Amino acid sequence: MKKSEDNKGIVDKAWDLQHGIEARQKRIGRGKYGRVLKMARNPSSEEFSKTSKITGLGMIIIGGIGFLIYLLASIVAPWIGEMIGLM
Repeated sequence: MKKSEDNKGIVDKAWDLQHGIEARQKRIGRGKYGRVLKMARNPSSEEFSKTSKITGLGMIIIGGIGFLIYLLASIVAPWIGEMIGLM
């Protein structure tokens, strides 16, 4: 660190940090994601409702598939193993 930075008080360091944050915030609209952020908007209640229903249905389907795999691994696989004589 420089000599002058060693003598800075906590208030001066906080102001420097604040100015850095504000400068980064001003550059957000000009970066590679600026167009996306400008086009972004809140969904309507109908869009949100449809998205929530589809997401919930997907979670139920994936959970059901996981449960079926669990049943196969815990019940069917040992039963097949006994039938073939592996267990």
